[in-house]
Amino acid sequence: MGGRGSDFTVVNTFVIRAAQVFDGERAHRDLPVLVQDGAIARLGGPVPDWPVVDSPGTLLPGLIDMHTHLSGDGGFGALDRLADYSEDELDGVIERALQAQLAAGVTSVRDLGDRRYATLRWRGRPGLPSIVAAGPPITSPRGHCWNMGGEASGADGLRAAVAERAERGVDIVKVMASGGGMTPGTDIMACQFTLDELRLIVEEAHAAGLPVTAHAHGTPSVEQAVAAGVDGIEHCSCFTPEGIRMSDELAATIAARGITVCPTLGAVGEMTPPPALREFLERTGSTIRDRIGQVARMADAGVRIVSGGDSGISPGKPHGMLATAVEWLVDGGIPVEAALASATSLAAEVAGLDRKGRIRPGFDADLLLVDGDPLTDITALARPAQVWLAGTARCCGS
Repeated sequence: MGGRGSDFTVVNTFVIRAAQVFDGERAHRDLPVLVQDGAIARLGGPVPDWPVVDSPGTLLPGLIDMHTHLSGDGGFGALDRLADYSEDELDGVIERALQAQLAAGVTSVRDLGDRRYATLRWRGRPGLPSIVAAGPPITSPRGHCWNMGGEASGADGLRAAVAERAERGVDIVKVMASGGGMTPGTDIMACQFTLDELRLIVEEAHAAGLPVTAHAHGTPSVEQAVAAGVDGIEHCSCFTPEGIRMSDELAATIAARGITVCPTLGAVGEMTPPPALREFLERTGSTIRDRIGQVARMADAGVRIVSGGDSGISPGKPHGMLATAVEWLVDGGIPVEAALASATSLAAEVAGLDRKGRIRPGFDADLLLVDGDPLTDITALARPAQVWLAGTARCCGS
């Protein structure tokens, strides 16, 4: 990077002149981006006598991780430790997680499960990614991620759980519709609530003005979530006793109802699945290629796909690995523009982040400059050269 002016951390008005700009939907060449007072002032046109950031790389909107757990430290047993953290320890984990996300070009996150509503107090802190927060996920007694404190049962208990989240000011309600691989004793194939209970959660949340997204691995829980009227499905793995199976009818219904799926693809290094998931994969002969193919089939059916890493839960899912989730979409055959949109413009739309996810006049200058061209080499997304939050450079660049 070069140009007039050397300290871009204190300049409120400047121009970014990258070889390529991906605006959240499509790519442009020779499109200067003018930044003023934390927002995108103008695209193209005559370049004023402002400081200039020149780069042979690609400028994109800051990335949005649509499924993270900021209170997970990314180590072995990350979620098991949550119940024993002090408030100070929990804050330390969350701050380190946000810094790791920012260093990877992630300028907004959607936290879908914490302990004691800890992430809510981190919303709006200067110099850190924006946070959309769910608080503790609603789960059945001793159900998946029960140690986050979200156990509830019975109609009155479920109403109270939703009401508590609304009163606390969460942005979205997360419900564990199935068991999960990270919680021993739960069944990834089984539903954790009845259809009436899940419908009650959705109705109460919608009455409070809150969207609902459901963790669902087994096909029965995916079908139940769709029938209950959720707004989003996390994982949507469609596990069956015979392996990963998703009917064309189910994919079409998810698409027709406008339900967004965050498949939580991606892993860093050699990921060891938790015992329950490993047993399923070995017993059914399923592979990660089957999972990637299933996500691509959903996309082909018109399902809205957003990207989230499920980051923070294990060494294979560290904070800052979102680029890998996008890379796996491309590996499955999803067009690169759609894969990039899954972590920028579409992600912002689904998360309710009105001024983020696009490079457009009036939008926040949350921006990511990468080395290379992710339109032709998606691995370039994992090579951040500079990251800006509201027009202030925060990491990576010289």
